[in-house]
Amino acid sequence: MTVYLVGAGPGDPGLFTRRGAALLEAADVVVYDRLGTAALMSMARADAVLIDVGKAPGRAAMTQDQINSTLVEQGRAHDIVVRLKGGDPFVFGRGGEEAEALMGAGIPFEIVPGVTSAIAAPSYGGVPVTHRGVSTHFTVVTGHEDPTKGRTDTDWEALARVGGTLVVLMGAGHLPAIAERLMAAGRSADTPVAAVRWGTTPQQRTIRTTLGQAADAGIESPSAIVIGDVAALDFGWFEQRPLFGRSVVVTRAREQASSLRVRLEALGAHVIELPSIALEPAPFELPDLQQYDWLVFTSANGVDHFVRRGLHESGLDTRALAGMRIAAIGPGTADALARVGIVPDLVPERFIAESLLAAFPEPTRPGSKVLLARAEVARDVLPDGLQAKGYAVDVLTVYRTVRAEPSPDDLAAVRRGDVDIVTFTSSSTVENFVDLVGPFEGPTPCIVSIGPVTSEAVVRHGLRVDIEADPHDIDGLVAAVRRASTSA
Repeated sequence: MTVYLVGAGPGDPGLFTRRGAALLEAADVVVYDRLGTAALMSMARADAVLIDVGKAPGRAAMTQDQINSTLVEQGRAHDIVVRLKGGDPFVFGRGGEEAEALMGAGIPFEIVPGVTSAIAAPSYGGVPVTHRGVSTHFTVVTGHEDPTKGRTDTDWEALARVGGTLVVLMGAGHLPAIAERLMAAGRSADTPVAAVRWGTTPQQRTIRTTLGQAADAGIESPSAIVIGDVAALDFGWFEQRPLFGRSVVVTRAREQASSLRVRLEALGAHVIELPSIALEPAPFELPDLQQYDWLVFTSANGVDHFVRRGLHESGLDTRALAGMRIAAIGPGTADALARVGIVPDLVPERFIAESLLAAFPEPTRPGSKVLLARAEVARDVLPDGLQAKGYAVDVLTVYRTVRAEPSPDDLAAVRRGDVDIVTFTSSSTVENFVDLVGPFEGPTPCIVSIGPVTSEAVVRHGLRVDIEADPHDIDGLVAAVRRASTSA
């Protein structure tokens, strides 16, 4: 049994350490904070016990003594307990107190450092805490000391005299008093100040002001406040990304959404996963593959289920497909085939069933057979069209889509129209989205569709397609979202 005090970093999940991710994925119990952890909780096991001990201004789910007792209790009862703490456990994270409690109880523990917001937030705001010729050192200080100890350990007058860069964490609520003390000790009222709120997240906002005007600049918690000449430098990049400040709804099944989410977040979007569908396996028996001339896949999901559950669970591998020709509806499906070592013989120029049908060759002999691996509910364009060409077609249902249950908070935000862009990647995502959301209560967001079949479903349900992706794949969808962001 071990309790791991894991630094979650400042909020951007890309800054979470590999060691921290591995422990979070393996944890029996996760004891987590309010700040910097939300985007990481999906990494936890579905059966992990999740304990919220987050503190907010004026509210604490648990006192620190209660947190310490919880860690000792859980550490005695479970093999792997992760204490997930925003930033770094030992930078104003009270990790030392927790380690002390665990040590006193004889509970083994380890420390996993995290990226501290004292450096990350200024970096994402375009402010270096040191810069050649401007500042050779920096000091990190808390602006919120323990009010119960009856004294202050922070000598603001000494900090004013030491010069260089001063980074204040948890100081937004006390900034007027801090600024007054620094100026009284000799810091100029013209000293530049940069405050980065919600640093490294899609909600990040950077305010630039001076020490004399900081009290009236509207700086709010949680902010990393940089005081010093470096705060006049502006190497902004994070807030200049093309989708920054835009909220984009991804309606794909959660199993499919990660690659799209990563692409959109890299461009600065605040991504809301509202999976209107979920995928579940459909039971099937693998037929005699040697009787077929063609094997056709219409989605990456079809490839995954056919190979993983059809071939592998039958003790076979892709050599069982020798002698068959393989068709893929588009590059996403072709990429899924490539991951298992298969290069398709046919990929149409346009990524819809009609194009695949048009590109499909005539049968080379009477009785040529096609095996079509697909979802339980799908259009009959391909099987009907292939039969019309003279093929005998067997449809193999390898997975099905079912309605998903998204977060109530996210669902409410979408209903209100508090989002900029909604993306649809299939007819089923449209149909289930409409069932979940119903009519928008506020303004209708910009709607981006992956292709004509999906667009038809959008229109059929009384909505308007603002932009259709071209090409009809994830690359095209991301490009379409970028175009939509200029008008959303």
